[in-house]
Amino acid sequence: FTEEKLGQAEKTELDAHLENLLSKAECTKLWTEKIMKQTEVLLQPNPNARIEEFVYEKLDRKAPSRMNNPELLGQHMIDAGNEFGPGTAYGNALIKCGETQKRIGTADRELIQTSAINFLTPLRNFIEGDYKTIAKERKLLQNKRLDLDAAKTRLKKAKVAEARAASEQEVRITQSEFDRQAEITRLLLEGISSTHAHHLRCLNDFVEAQMTYYAQCYQYMLDLQKQLGSFPSTFLSNNNQSSSTPVQSVPAPLVLASASLPSVGNSVVTSGISELRSSSGSRKARVLYDYDAANSSELSLLADEVITVYSIPGMDSDWLMGERGNQKGKVPITYLELLN
Repeated sequence: FTEEKLGQAEKTELDAHLENLLSKAECTKLWTEKIMKQTEVLLQPNPNARIEEFVYEKLDRKAPSRMNNPELLGQHMIDAGNEFGPGTAYGNALIKCGETQKRIGTADRELIQTSAINFLTPLRNFIEGDYKTIAKERKLLQNKRLDLDAAKTRLKKAKVAEARAASEQEVRITQSEFDRQAEITRLLLEGISSTHAHHLRCLNDFVEAQMTYYAQCYQYMLDLQKQLGSFPSTFLSNNNQSSSTPVQSVPAPLVLASASLPSVGNSVVTSGISELRSSSGSRKARVLYDYDAANSSELSLLADEVITVYSIPGMDSDWLMGERGNQKGKVPITYLELLN
């Protein structure tokens, strides 16, 4: 080997097909390792958590179960909502957001588990199993080649007939061993193509797991957006007014940042209220969320109850009169859904 490196000895070259197979195997091993490691980073961005999981895996022990980031955020939101009061608009919204975040956290766990079984494990099995076998046989092939070249060198240097005959016999033996090892290595290397096909199926499973995860997250957020779309929030701001000017608390809907949301629902509600005001009649309305009356002129509301509403001349456009049995008072229209 040293003489080869110094250029003092000839080297038996492998055939082009075997060289190509060796190059393909090395390339497969390199990129499989990179893809596997980056997938682990994608699924678990926290390096400390990855190290901990690695240690527990080597110790053949189960890692302790901990809440992931979406679940932690969801729990904090739920705790805050309960602290502020589930009956308040903000508290109720926090609880709903927290429940959605915890669902996303559960979906995230399912993605990690599915990806680990269907994608990461087959890649790791190739690196730690099949490729180790290939590397072992490749090293044996290298040793057999060196034995063959050493025998050829001794044959060239042999002067005596007996030494030459012994060297020729050694060359035949080492040549036979080299050819047999080359064939074994070639058969193993040709399995790389089936490895690619297997990894392709694993990649499809990984993509399907991601598709399921993102579809679940989208559906969860879509449902949450629908729940919060007409969610009321009371804004009180007197920054631009003098302290002596009374400011009336006017409920306003919580506006979500979505430029593509349709405006059909708003126009239907607006037309229904306009008809109610012009007809001087009354309509049934369902209460969307709880509302606490600010003073005696207003009527407190409970979510999902049905009340009678009507308009009176000169009334503020953001309010209607509500009736529940013998109770009457002003109610904000943003808290109501008019019924047919």
